[in-house]
Amino acid sequence: MIHTIFALATAPGRAGVAVVRVSGPASGDALAALTAKALPRPREATLVKLRDPTSGEVLDDALVLYFIAPRSFTGEDVVELHLHGGRAVVAGVVEALGALPGLRVAEPGEFTRRAFENGKLDLTEAEAVADLVDAETSAQRRQALRQMEGALGTLYDGWRDRLTRSLAHIEADIDFPDEDLPSGVSDAARPVLATLAAEIDAHLDDNGRGERLREGLHIAIVGAPNAGKSSLLNALARREAAIVSARAGTTRDVIEVHLDLGGYPVVLADTAGLREAAADEVEEEGIRRARDRAARADVKVAVFDATALPALDPATVALVDGDTVVVLNKTDLSGDSGGIVVGGQSGLTVSARTGDGLAALEQRLTAFAADRLAGSGVPALTRARHRSALEECRDALRRALGAPLPELMAEDVRLASRALGRITGRVDVEDLLDVIFRDFCIGK
Repeated sequence: MIHTIFALATAPGRAGVAVVRVSGPASGDALAALTAKALPRPREATLVKLRDPTSGEVLDDALVLYFIAPRSFTGEDVVELHLHGGRAVVAGVVEALGALPGLRVAEPGEFTRRAFENGKLDLTEAEAVADLVDAETSAQRRQALRQMEGALGTLYDGWRDRLTRSLAHIEADIDFPDEDLPSGVSDAARPVLATLAAEIDAHLDDNGRGERLREGLHIAIVGAPNAGKSSLLNALARREAAIVSARAGTTRDVIEVHLDLGGYPVVLADTAGLREAAADEVEEEGIRRARDRAARADVKVAVFDATALPALDPATVALVDGDTVVVLNKTDLSGDSGGIVVGGQSGLTVSARTGDGLAALEQRLTAFAADRLAGSGVPALTRARHRSALEECRDALRRALGAPLPELMAEDVRLASRALGRITGRVDVEDLLDVIFRDFCIGK
């Protein structure tokens, strides 16, 4: 039995408008019970009074929409109730729906899961729904929209179609060896498989662009104690995210702030000051974490105290490489300190206290983000499971190209096709569904 499900489809809390979605075979009956009227015309917004079916009490004046299967988000009959967004209104309507026979509250991600099961979305598009809801920057929004529109699924399905055609050639050699077939039918598949393996290699060789765009570019601020790292973090975040003190060793742990730099998501981390002799074991652990974060960061901001020039902290200098922005802070106290080059990187003069030079620093960091996250026209793979399946597919293709017998080649091509099918949900679906949909919010 297919239950009819319902849930708040918008964020919980007080709002101007709240949307409650109902999906399943009893959706129309539920709407009729709440209105005591004939169902409205499908896909036409209608203003009605919603009433408690038991008491007859008016719950709200609502705008309702009725979608008949399969022309709905889930592919089932769907009702959307656009309510005034007060908590009492939403609670009253949800309570009334819960009292109707055959209805239950939707589980997390269940609307999107039903859309997938009814062929309205493939798995990559379903994942993109969650990414779009979670998008905090314009670049994340564009990537999620492109994936939700099928760009990634279309690419993988196209590759899988090419594998299917190649497999047909190989199996023709295996199944009809005595038939009057052109010689070398299976050999014609080899160039196709080689080209496809090269395309997948190029797709994988993206430096994790899609995953980084989903999660944010990691930038670590490093430097000696009292170089002004926490002040710089606060200046970039436009708020007091970290405690600032003249006392050395104030920052003991990694403090993270999520920023939008030029439309790109960034995770900016303030770290403990680097020095050889820690005051205690807590600071020592903080320094260890600072070095670890610097090693794992996509970009480092190496902060030097301009008032200490010409001396430069050697522990910080040792971390400077091609993925580092060198900052000379406290220039409001030191006067002119331009023209400094550290580890081949020209230093930016900044005053975290006055804001001088901050715009130039933001521009430099935005350029780093754009270089690592900007798209190249090819849809980016966005999840570790995509990458794992593509690597499995590529490895199977390489084995197929080296196979001495058509039977062995055919088996590896089948494995390659199956790996691609797992990404979009064409094969091996059941073991993936709970993993993919369990983190969805109830309204999705």
